[in-house]
Amino acid sequence: MFFDIALTYDPSTRRCDLAVGDDGDLVIDETSITPVLLSIGLDRRAAPDDPLPQARSEFLTSSFAERRGWSGDGLDLRGERVGSRLWLLDRAKQTEATRLLFQLWLEEALAWAEPETGNPAELDVSWVRPQTLGYRILVADAALSIAGAR
Repeated sequence: MFFDIALTYDPSTRRCDLAVGDDGDLVIDETSITPVLLSIGLDRRAAPDDPLPQARSEFLTSSFAERRGWSGDGLDLRGERVGSRLWLLDRAKQTEATRLLFQLWLEEALAWAEPETGNPAELDVSWVRPQTLGYRILVADAALSIAGAR
């Protein structure tokens, strides 16, 4: 069972915010939606062999910063990583290889689902319009659909 401070997703701005109830208190989310949003929305540190999107290193002063990554990963004693490497596909072309890599990195980001719920995350990734991937994620009994992910 999940107990997180609830996040709400606004598809028009493609951003999340904390959910506040009518009484002004933060809402507690007992579904897997908040962990799914965090898994997709946080940037996972790029692996040493991951090619970085072009033109990133021109503006960054250190090689540490250009590989991104969530700072909280350094506090995890088990060495588990949070987030996704989807940011690496920022300038990728519309190919089947890009779609498959997007799906693979979604699976990597949601690998926690099977140990936590007993079932792996179900994913459906497809091109919804030129240069735009859409996806549907089902974890336990909570579903999230986003059209226009890239």
